[in-house]
Amino acid sequence: MLNKLKSKLYNILRRSEKYTKTDMVYFTKGSFWMTLGQIISSASSFLLAIAFAKLLPKETYGVYKYILSIVGILNIFTLSGINTAIIQAVARKYEGSFIPAIKMKIYWGMLGSLVGLVLAGYYYFQGNIALTISFLIVSVFLPFMDSFTLYDSLLSGKKLFRVSVNYGIISQVIAVAILIISLFFTKNLFLILIAYFLPWTIMRFIFFKITLNKFPPNKNQDSQTISYGKHLSFTGIIGTVATYLDRLLIFHYLGAVEVAIYSIAIAPPDQIKNLFKNIPTLAMPKLAQRSFKEIDALLYKRLIYLFLAGLAMVGMYFILAPYFFKIFFPKYLESIFYSKALSLSIIFTAPLSLLNAIGNSKINNTPKKMIYQSSIIIHTILITSLLILTPMFGVMGVILSRLIFLFSTVITSTVYWKKVYKLNTKF
Repeated sequence: MLNKLKSKLYNILRRSEKYTKTDMVYFTKGSFWMTLGQIISSASSFLLAIAFAKLLPKETYGVYKYILSIVGILNIFTLSGINTAIIQAVARKYEGSFIPAIKMKIYWGMLGSLVGLVLAGYYYFQGNIALTISFLIVSVFLPFMDSFTLYDSLLSGKKLFRVSVNYGIISQVIAVAILIISLFFTKNLFLILIAYFLPWTIMRFIFFKITLNKFPPNKNQDSQTISYGKHLSFTGIIGTVATYLDRLLIFHYLGAVEVAIYSIAIAPPDQIKNLFKNIPTLAMPKLAQRSFKEIDALLYKRLIYLFLAGLAMVGMYFILAPYFFKIFFPKYLESIFYSKALSLSIIFTAPLSLLNAIGNSKINNTPKKMIYQSSIIIHTILITSLLILTPMFGVMGVILSRLIFLFSTVITSTVYWKKVYKLNTKF
């Protein structure tokens, strides 16, 4: 009976391909496991947000989120672009750069630790012992925690989505459970930071070793992989700074409590946007093997579908958000208005996820100058608008800046894709 159902579903998916122009069997298998992983991740993050909202004072939570925002910027040194480069290389059967890549990430991450120590010294001379100790803790874990996520790039490039999701679920559940339990027993910022960094670092290291043993990379190397990984990382510097600048400015102008209010407001829309997070991971291995003309022929129709899906989600969120906050975040009712406004970003995030997947899949065919120009333009818009609008309008200024940024990114990414397409199809 089960085999018959599988056979029927397989036939339906194959017949649907003449309309979707997509390998629906591959997409369904991959999206099932990745969606399952995203559901577990969202549920864990949701429970964690509730725990922080109920168990931790707003002031402490705001400082905690401020520190993690600084950590997000310091992670520039772990060369996150190498993860994308490894996915693309592995999808093309070039896995030999995997070990050199992890060594490179850790080595550069140690430079980030030095910056963390400088920050600790700065706050020490400012008389802020809490932030001094916090950044000493950060410096210990910085080179390793995010670097060990490279195992997931190997699995994604090999299209081992089920394995990737299983490892991710186990890590997420254990790390979040430890952090939630710690919140019941302590309000000490330093212990909470250790409860965050230590489990994630250990779990990622364990699955890094397991992946190497079970799925050892071959010796084939593409000499461009590490180079392009660094290039993507350097290109993304301004983007990373822009991503975390919002909480830094709110902390500076409005204080830790407003950071907490903003962090709770942005959490539900971010989890909804994560539903589209799987699109680049699923699409990149396939897109890397497709021609420019094949991609361009289907691009705009899919962008419209994703835009409409995002619009429907925003409509539902506007209706449900007040009830949601009253039930789960009664101490943060002031976040409802901000959260509704932030949900508008979902409209742009959906199509942007596809544009990012396409851009990353054809990165070797894109002039470096063009990548830098695109990144500089859109993130300069974000940083400029944040610096102007946040002092003027507070949290609402941050939200307006993010919406302007996402709209500009969709337009800019589409324009640059057309340029790349013309460069690679003119003969």
